[in-house]
Amino acid sequence: MTVVAPDREQSGVGTAITLSQPLRVREIPPHVEGVPTYAVEGTPSDSAIVALQTLIEEPVDLVVSGINMGANMGNDVFISGTMGAALQAHFRGIPAIAISVAALHDVHFDAAARVVRLLAQNVAEGRLIAPLLLNVNLPNVPAERIRGVSLTRLGRRTYMDVVNEGDDGRRKYYWIARDRPGWVLERGLDVWAVRRRRISITPMDTDLTADSPTRAVRDATRQVRASFRR
Repeated sequence: MTVVAPDREQSGVGTAITLSQPLRVREIPPHVEGVPTYAVEGTPSDSAIVALQTLIEEPVDLVVSGINMGANMGNDVFISGTMGAALQAHFRGIPAIAISVAALHDVHFDAAARVVRLLAQNVAEGRLIAPLLLNVNLPNVPAERIRGVSLTRLGRRTYMDVVNEGDDGRRKYYWIARDRPGWVLERGLDVWAVRRRRISITPMDTDLTADSPTRAVRDATRQVRASFRR
């Protein structure tokens, strides 16, 4: 086991990677004795790339991104640094799990650790194999208060980010902030499960292609095709 993680808070950076400057990496004292631990001056995706390409020489069986403080559900997976790191493993054909607890303070990590251990055992025993990308979210309650486990789909939020305006005396600025969350609470969605104190396990796929293009898209495609005919 090896731990490689950003050296600071990186919430909301999504899949960003650092291309405009070098990355500094420091080996730091581990929280678990005997586990090599590195801090990267970069994003979660940077950390995964450096770990998989350079720091870890032996084959990697599983990448776990997290346990993250704060939920990563629904549309928010597209800006999630936790998911960004897991994606770098998935792109390389390595099983990957992004796991989060839906709280920022007084976080209960015990149940999430148990979930990771059980899923890792399934990978080690060959029951879960690549391509594997799971997004796991837990309610912030002690393990004994969890009501079950649900295999879920990504939820949908009903709010957008807000922009607050200000002036520092020299020029105007804008500050993007998260609005109070609102979610579609349909049965089977990740948010629905976590709100009911259930563990949400969402199988993910990187193919974002729509299965059935609308008639309007088909018509527009025909118009574009016609304009390129010779």
